Amino acid sequence: MSILQEISANVQIGKAKIVKTLVQQALDEGISAQQILTDGMLPAMSIIGEKFKNNEVFVPEVLVAARAMNMGTAVLKPHLAGEGVQAAGKVVIGTVEGDLHDIGKNLVKMMLEGKGLEVVDLGTDVPAAKFVQTAIDENCQIICLSALLTTTMNVMADVVKAAEEAGIRDKVKIMVGGAPVTDAFCQQIGADAYTSDAASAADKAVELCAG
Repeated sequence: MSILQEISANVQIGKAKIVKTLVQQALDEGISAQQILTDGMLPAMSIIGEKFKNNEVFVPEVLVAARAMNMGTAVLKPHLAGEGVQAAGKVVIGTVEGDLHDIGKNLVKMMLEGKGLEVVDLGTDVPAAKFVQTAIDENCQIICLSALLTTTMNVMADVVKAAEEAGIRDKVKIMVGGAPVTDAFCQQIGADAYTSDAASAADKAVELCAG
């Protein structure tokens, strides 16, 4: 097994310390940070994402894999910057105002990072204006909105309106998700995309950034 396959295998089973050691070892062997990321770590999160979609693994497994991925990425970050590697895109994510649920949002964030996207996480209970201002300040291509309550999902419409008022609606895609949210609701409020699970959200975000 090559060291990159070993990294991938250990990310998938969430062996964070081993991943950290292997990533450093790969760098010491002269493998570029870009290659370690592209051929070792990102494929591991894609596999986890697919398994999660198919109910072969569940939230705890995704969380430990993501933690292993994050530890590996922390070792790579300075090297990636040095090699001038650009993220595949930039996303701002958060749970809308009045809603304190964050498990779904955190899963989506991990899947997005697993696809090589840079993520600005605003946390929970985020006002519409903050999403829009962050998208402007951080130059994000996508705003990802999460809501778990029927009472808070309407705040998503406020974010779409705020983006229009700020004049960035043509530049920024708005993605929505969460238990009560549907594709029909997404279309009704004028958002760009709805996905039913975290792995699909990450796939869609990559597609939107590339588009």
